[in-house]
Amino acid sequence: MLDVRRLRVLQYLATHGTVAAAAEALFLTAPAISQQLAALEREVGLPVVERRGRTLHLTPVGELLVSHAEIVLSNLAAAESDLEAIRGGGRGLVRVTAFASAARALIAPVWKQILDDEGATGSSLTLEFVEQEPEAALESLRRRDVDLAVVHGYTVLPRDFPGGCEQTKLLEEPVLLALHPEHASRMGLKPGESVDLARLFDSVWLTPGPETSCYEMIQRACGAAGFVPTVRSRSSDFSVLASLVAAGAGAALLPRMTLPDTLPGPISLHRLLHPVTRTVYSVTPSGTSRRPDIRHLLELLHQAAETVVLRKQPI
Repeated sequence: MLDVRRLRVLQYLATHGTVAAAAEALFLTAPAISQQLAALEREVGLPVVERRGRTLHLTPVGELLVSHAEIVLSNLAAAESDLEAIRGGGRGLVRVTAFASAARALIAPVWKQILDDEGATGSSLTLEFVEQEPEAALESLRRRDVDLAVVHGYTVLPRDFPGGCEQTKLLEEPVLLALHPEHASRMGLKPGESVDLARLFDSVWLTPGPETSCYEMIQRACGAAGFVPTVRSRSSDFSVLASLVAAGAGAALLPRMTLPDTLPGPISLHRLLHPVTRTVYSVTPSGTSRRPDIRHLLELLHQAAETVVLRKQPI
């Protein structure tokens, strides 16, 4: 019979890439990892890893075992979650990562709600948070460095999720074209009127940095409209982009949640004739969403998302 602990070691090796990294993640020594892998190979009767140069790589048998290990470990996590619920759990530490606008609009109010509940009822849920773009957030989740990730995907740039995780939709929001009112007036646009992005082919654009998926979304949206945007300013802080639009520096595509509650100056907002939508998801390792503390956090995130949708009225 296969030892689940050794399957976990193999899965961590596949996830973290090296024996040293797997050992650090599992709080073991490198020789202990090697011993567990050797014992697993004796159980299986076939090699599960092979050495290429100075690095261990999974054999086809090892890859097969990892695919099964993901399912087994997810089921064990679900069982542990159910047992904790029966024991009356709910207290715990949840490590969270999210992109910047979700941190402001979702994580911050959830954190406040947790602190308010603690003062009123004595219940305790502790959060640890780090801001990350979706790609890095999902990698942190895959490596089990965090317990929950809030990520996004666009209709023009769908999000791929790693195996061994569960995702739920928190909200959908439109991507809006932001112009200085004088720019909109020159184009003959009324406030709130939808616009064909192709009409902006000769505009100056303000975008996030090229390392972000939002930048790629803008490139794809403009490409679908038949042009490559001329980018003059880059900032991954959307409040900076909004301020630059208000100053007349150029046009920007802004997901609605990135807009500050109070605009920094005169900005004319427009839906796109060919809509681009951003979907925000919560993602957890498979089986852990039933853990009482994570389940409670997910409930709070859904409540915060509903508030965001109601507060950000359609343009």
